[in-house]
Amino acid sequence: MVHWNARGRDHARSITPKDGGDESAKRRQPASTEASVRDEWMRLLACPACGGTRRRFLYVKNNCDIVRCEDCGLGRAQTNGFDPKGYYTGDYFAGKRSDGYADYLGAEPVLRREFARTVQFIRRFRSSGRLLDVGCAYGFLLQEARPYFDVTGIELAADAAEHCRRSGLQVITGQADAGVLKNLGLFDVVVMLDVIEHLPSPNETVALLARHLTPGGIIIITTGDFGTLSARLAGARWRLMTPPQHLWFFSQESMRRMTASLGLDVEHLDHPWKIVPLSLINFQLARMTGLDPRRLPAWGGAGLPINLFDAMRVVLRKPDP
Repeated sequence: MVHWNARGRDHARSITPKDGGDESAKRRQPASTEASVRDEWMRLLACPACGGTRRRFLYVKNNCDIVRCEDCGLGRAQTNGFDPKGYYTGDYFAGKRSDGYADYLGAEPVLRREFARTVQFIRRFRSSGRLLDVGCAYGFLLQEARPYFDVTGIELAADAAEHCRRSGLQVITGQADAGVLKNLGLFDVVVMLDVIEHLPSPNETVALLARHLTPGGIIIITTGDFGTLSARLAGARWRLMTPPQHLWFFSQESMRRMTASLGLDVEHLDHPWKIVPLSLINFQLARMTGLDPRRLPAWGGAGLPINLFDAMRVVLRKPDP
C-alpha cells in the first residue's frame, strides 16, 4: 500500500507480505516451490529485532531505501554491493572515508580519556574477568581495560589489528563469527561500541556473542537512538544516517525486543556524554555542510564533552542459570 500525505508528493509505503508479486507466475509454480519461495521471502523480510513483517518506507539516502519496522521501530538500510572488508581499512581511520575519523591515531590522548571513563562504567557492572572488544580499532579501550581485565579484541581493519598486536595486545583480524569465537572461549564482558549498526545480521551476532558469555556476564552496546526526537526531526539529514556503512537504526524498543528474544536482560540504558576529539567534530561538520575538511583546524589532541541525546548505551546481562 502507498499512503500519500496532504501535499500528495512525499510518501511512506507500508509494506506487507501481500504487496507485489506476479500472481500468474505463482499459479504456475508447484505448491511446494511456492511455499519455499514464500518462506524465504518472509525470512528476509522479517525484522531481526521483533520478527515483524510490516515495514514503512521513509526516504532514500545515499541511494539506499530507508525503511522502519512498524512493530518495534527498527530502521534498516536496503543496500546492494557494499563490501565492509574493502571499506574498513586504515583509510577509515585516517580521514579518507566521509563517515570515518579524521585522524584516529592522532586523537589517541582524547580517545584514551573517553575509554578510561568507559572502563570505569563497565566496572560498575563487572569489575574483573575476561573482556572482549568487538571492533576494537587501534586498541585504546583494551589498553585502558588491561589493568582490570584479561583483554582480547577483534578488528576487521588489518592495519589497526596489526597496530594492536605491536602494542602487545591479543587482537584477531576478522569478524566476530563462529570460527573466531570458538577459539577464544568464554568472556565475562563483551564490548560493542558503535558496531552493531554496521553488522549484516545484528541479532545473529549478538546471539553468538551471548553464547560465548559466562552466566552473569554483560554485553555493552552503544549505537544511535532512532526513536529520539532529533533523529525523527532530522530524517535523512540525521548525523548517524550514513548508509550503506550504517545498516541498522535501533530505537530503545527495538533494542529491548531483540535482546529479550535472545534471553538477555536490559540492566541499564542511558544517553551518555562523551569526550569527542575536536578533529572528529570538525571532520563530521565538514561532511554535513559540504566544506573542505582540510580548511578547518586539526585541533591536535583537544576534546570536547558532547551529548546530543541521540545515541544510547545499553548494558545487557546474561541471567544466571
